[in-house]
Amino acid sequence: MNPLYETMATSVFERMSLAAARHGAVNLGQGFPDFGWPPEILDAAARALTDGSNQYAPSRGLPALREAVAAHYARHHGLDLDASGICVTSGATEALAAALLATLSPGDEAIVMTPAYDAYAPLIRRAGATVREVALQPPHWRIERAAIEAAITPRTRAIVLNNPHNPTGRLFDADELATVADLAIAHDLVVVADEVWEHLLMDGQSFVPIATFPGMAARTIKCGSAGKIFSLTGWKIGWIAAAPPLADLAARAHQFLTFASAPNLQAAVAYGLDEGDAWLAPMRSRFARARDRMSAMLTEAGFAVLPSAATYLLVVDLAASGIALDDEAFAALAVERAGVAVVPMSPFAEVDPPRHLVRLCFAKRDETIDAGVAALARAKALAASG
Repeated sequence: MNPLYETMATSVFERMSLAAARHGAVNLGQGFPDFGWPPEILDAAARALTDGSNQYAPSRGLPALREAVAAHYARHHGLDLDASGICVTSGATEALAAALLATLSPGDEAIVMTPAYDAYAPLIRRAGATVREVALQPPHWRIERAAIEAAITPRTRAIVLNNPHNPTGRLFDADELATVADLAIAHDLVVVADEVWEHLLMDGQSFVPIATFPGMAARTIKCGSAGKIFSLTGWKIGWIAAAPPLADLAARAHQFLTFASAPNLQAAVAYGLDEGDAWLAPMRSRFARARDRMSAMLTEAGFAVLPSAATYLLVVDLAASGIALDDEAFAALAVERAGVAVVPMSPFAEVDPPRHLVRLCFAKRDETIDAGVAALARAKALAASG
């Protein structure tokens, strides 16, 4: 038996989604939308299924998709990539796994900024490396140079940078990204850039990839996700984008993880990246409307809501909302007795995790938001009554 897995907890997303199903609750926990996918891309997937190949795709991905990813990033972010720097993966989590396995060796250390997506730490440990947490502080969640510098040791090999940031909804600014870039260059570190939320921006904001900073193209492994771009999370089509030497290393790890992903879905994503730029602005507007609706309703119900500039995630401060329960206790009460699933934030850190915050997904239809917030109001009342 491998003790790494014997002691590993079930993902908080799986745990809360199963609880939602078991109790017939509204699921505002796991981050998936119930609207937003363009029908054209579904039609393209159906055509590719019936008219195209259903055998193994090349391990690094269909050439059409690799070319489409490179062209998409050139148009939107000015990244100088070609197909040789792209490797298609089974979702962005597999891209992260391949990137970390390719980057880290036993005895290395990797810096993770918490609260953090809960896959990072197990993947780092699977590579034989040690996690070094740097805690971002609510409510602003800023990257502070001194905190990262204090975590860097001679064994540090990588920084995992998630921008826009799950679970907080932060979009890090140019000064924060420059801090990461400066430290990566000064200490010869690789940045594994989880940038899957890059198009889910609101309020007129713009996304800047860390690879565009001076000196960073050769030391960044970017992880992207069609599931996030097109609201099709179940397709599990992601990719690595990097300079060819780093992309080659990650591709060698990838070939022994999933080898290849469904060719019809790859073909449809290639179509979407090539033809779907006009879908992005309406998508952002629809998500911003959902965020504003949920935020306003939560505030009216007496909840303290932290700002969210990107992703489709909101954080609620339980203590500031007058709720004495910690995040796990409130989440259990909410799903079991009030009929709504939320995600507690404490599983997103291992060292001194925040226990007064919960995460909600606002990428829902109006009726889902209305039912979910009504249930959260019931949970608040139940928490107050004991």
